[in-house]
Amino acid sequence: MGYRILETEDVAGYLRERGHWDLTDPEVREVSDGNMNRVFLATSKDGTRSLAVKQALPWVRVAGPSWPMSPERADAEARAYERVAAVAPDKIPVIHGYDPENYALVMEDMSDLEVLRTVLNEGAPYGPETSARIGEFVAQLSFTTSDFGLASADRKALIAASVSPELCEITEDVVLSEPYIEHEHNHWLPELDDLAAEFRADIRLRTEVAELRHVFMTSAQALLHGDLHTGSVMVGVREGAPVVRVFDPEFSFVGPIGFDLGLYWANTLVSRVRAAALGTESDHADQLRLSWEAFEAEFRRLWRGRVDTFFDDAYLDRFLARVFTESVGFAGTEIVRRVIGFAHLTDLTTLPDPVPASRRSLLLGRELILRRAELTSPEDVEALLH
Repeated sequence: MGYRILETEDVAGYLRERGHWDLTDPEVREVSDGNMNRVFLATSKDGTRSLAVKQALPWVRVAGPSWPMSPERADAEARAYERVAAVAPDKIPVIHGYDPENYALVMEDMSDLEVLRTVLNEGAPYGPETSARIGEFVAQLSFTTSDFGLASADRKALIAASVSPELCEITEDVVLSEPYIEHEHNHWLPELDDLAAEFRADIRLRTEVAELRHVFMTSAQALLHGDLHTGSVMVGVREGAPVVRVFDPEFSFVGPIGFDLGLYWANTLVSRVRAAALGTESDHADQLRLSWEAFEAEFRRLWRGRVDTFFDDAYLDRFLARVFTESVGFAGTEIVRRVIGFAHLTDLTTLPDPVPASRRSLLLGRELILRRAELTSPEDVEALLH
């Protein structure tokens, strides 16, 4: 039949065609929330069974046909889920099937969970396990797809299969270039005109961002989620136990491990700035440390079973120090682009007065970029917020 864009009225029949649904007349509703894709929920009349269908469109959903985008990004997402399912199945949604002809994933319904960013914006805490599980997720995905955890021939095949030039170019431009030049995508609060101009004129800052951009483009360390922020994490409780699920890995590609950590750290830091502005800080101060400690502990645990035993523990120390430094730098670039770039954070935009927190975030982002080499621990980063 070829690729077809699903509408709400098509979903029940589609699920039956794919062998996922044997009931008639389920209730179907569209719940699309992100920038890129359409998502539908199909629920049985008695509410006992439900499935989610996510389809990649041939354009960016929020922009429409004026911004074309290959739906093949869904292939990258399906591959990423398959990889993670082998090493960290408890940290992603259950995937029931992928339809490459229609670029559609059928997965578990996670509507009983909440998006982490929404939870935080409503003033709730992270809880004791969320950031630790994110750190473990990054370690498990990155180690097992790196040269340390994967045989050389398998690594080369993974790199070849995971090339994603279109989506990588979006990141290279939107995160690692456009905020530091005049560009139509950029926008900001008028009260930030001075800082936006400063950033564009700051040669040292632009040079440091150029270095991070080059690392992003050339450092094929491991398979990444590629867009790991508080909007791509769902949290909640099931059967009395905390649940953390990472989703939307459509930007997945083989790149620098610090990029995933950096994106998550940027979001935790801005969330803390928001909480400070509202006087609602709870466990916000611990999140960078918790995620790094969990990442490092899990990476070291996996290291003991590495494929290439030539690398010793002394090299591991050096490698992890470099990952930390790059994570700090990428966190800075993510903060900057979320304030004066294309896609802003509701953490800031929904504040009664977003200007002071936005200025503070921008300045923090610049410090992380410029001083990343001297910020060698979570405590060093935390000190910038005092």
